[in-house]
Amino acid sequence: MRTPPSPRTTLAVALLVLLVLTATAALLVPAPARAPEEPAACPGRAPGNWSTDPATTGAFARYGDDDSRTDDWTGGDGTHSVRLPDGRTLWLFSDTFLDLVHPPPNPQGAPTRWRTTVTGGTPFLRHNSLVVMTPEGRPERTLTGGTPAVPGPFFPDPPGGGWRWPVHATVEPRTPGAAERVVRVLLWNRAPGTGPWVFGVPHGTEVATLALPDLRLESLTPVADQGAVADPGRRVLYGTALVRVGDVTYVFGGDDPPGSPADSAYLAKVPAGRLADRAAWRFWDGARWRPDAAGAVPVLRGGGRRGVGSAYTVVRDGRTWVLLTMDTAGGGTAGLRTITGYWACAPQGPWHGPAGRITPPRPAGPDPDHVAVYNPQAHPELTDGTGLLLSYDVNWLGPPGAAADPVVNGDVELYRPRFLRLRWAPAGE
Repeated sequence: MRTPPSPRTTLAVALLVLLVLTATAALLVPAPARAPEEPAACPGRAPGNWSTDPATTGAFARYGDDDSRTDDWTGGDGTHSVRLPDGRTLWLFSDTFLDLVHPPPNPQGAPTRWRTTVTGGTPFLRHNSLVVMTPEGRPERTLTGGTPAVPGPFFPDPPGGGWRWPVHATVEPRTPGAAERVVRVLLWNRAPGTGPWVFGVPHGTEVATLALPDLRLESLTPVADQGAVADPGRRVLYGTALVRVGDVTYVFGGDDPPGSPADSAYLAKVPAGRLADRAAWRFWDGARWRPDAAGAVPVLRGGGRRGVGSAYTVVRDGRTWVLLTMDTAGGGTAGLRTITGYWACAPQGPWHGPAGRITPPRPAGPDPDHVAVYNPQAHPELTDGTGLLLSYDVNWLGPPGAAADPVVNGDVELYRPRFLRLRWAPAGE
């Protein structure tokens, strides 16, 4: 006669069966996929060792010194680049010098190359130009507006005054999934101003579409107008950095509060092929993506020893996002001398830092204490085994009231980009 199982034995068997069924179900149901923006573990990164890049610096110096044309680039700032499908590189500059470069000595007797117009006046092109570089790395052509005799900005000034400064650019499908590709250029629309707004009152962000391969300007489209924001210091301009991840383009921007050494960084995202479609833009509000730019909040808030300059750059190193900016939160002259970094595991942060500092070389000029470094920009498409190609702009910012034109035109190196090869170092929390 079989002995019936005890209640305790029956309960143990039931629990065992339940555990087996639960484990089997877990194996059959896939784990939820990680959202693309959800932070994942990543190693900290900071700017580490670097070396000068004389090849790229020298290529622009030789091009600027060549007087075979008098309507092409001899210097500029706001240095951004984008690789074109045929292997050329398109360089975008903000304020630009043209005309003639003369051998030393300059009019003050200094052993420097110097610049004049054809007629001997002050050579200056507001407010933008493009330079086309060959696949071999040789700048060969300047694109401007107007005529060769009277050149103007490639991106025309807005009606009613102001100007457009190009920032980052990318090549993307004309429409999502299309085979035809175009160049999209982010533009900062600024209005004339005085006092703290001597470099222009922020107005909004636009996207220019350029046809390929001839780089003809097709259209200008507002995508983040900020005119309704009463305080100009709270207006956010987007495009200082673009990072493409899969079918999404992340667009970084910043505000520009007067009197503050540190700005805040903001973030938007756009599906590939829709940068010129305002309805496709979404802005990070601290918890989610929303279509209203007015609801955006900083992903890296300026204040204390943290913050970004008005122009900064963002790249990815594996899973790690790295932001490079002038060390504007460091106080003193660091904001015009030293580059620092922040890192994160997702574009919206949290951003750790500042971490690491590098002080790139500057031309001495007649007054080295007033030679400034600004606008660090990464050029991943031109990076090689020696490191990330990083440009920075230089200028002479003399004491208040001092005229800059005689100094900058008296030494052409004072308004040309310089280049480094940068390698990463570990960064802690």
